[in-house]
Amino acid sequence: MNIFDTGLIWWITAVDLPAMTGLFWLIFQSRKEADEAIETLQETLDVRLAQLREGLSAFKLEVAKTYASVGDMKDLETRIVSHLLRIEAKLDQTALKTESLKAFRPE
Repeated sequence: MNIFDTGLIWWITAVDLPAMTGLFWLIFQSRKEADEAIETLQETLDVRLAQLREGLSAFKLEVAKTYASVGDMKDLETRIVSHLLRIEAKLDQTALKTESLKAFRPE
């Protein structure tokens, strides 16, 4: 049994401990690299989010400056409709005059 104990201790000392240490080191390094990558990604996302927010606020400001408001559009629609109604009334008068002239005209 003494040989088995010595062989087992030798096996643990010579093979298992260095292998476990190497695996532990690999896992630790992988985790460290993953944490660093996550931090870098988070910083990049924060910067891009800030850029997107700035762009969106600039676009909103441009829209507010250059596009017409709802009230202005309603006023314009009212004016256009009133002009179209006047044109329609004039066309109706012209059509009535034309029909009355045709009625008096001998064919």
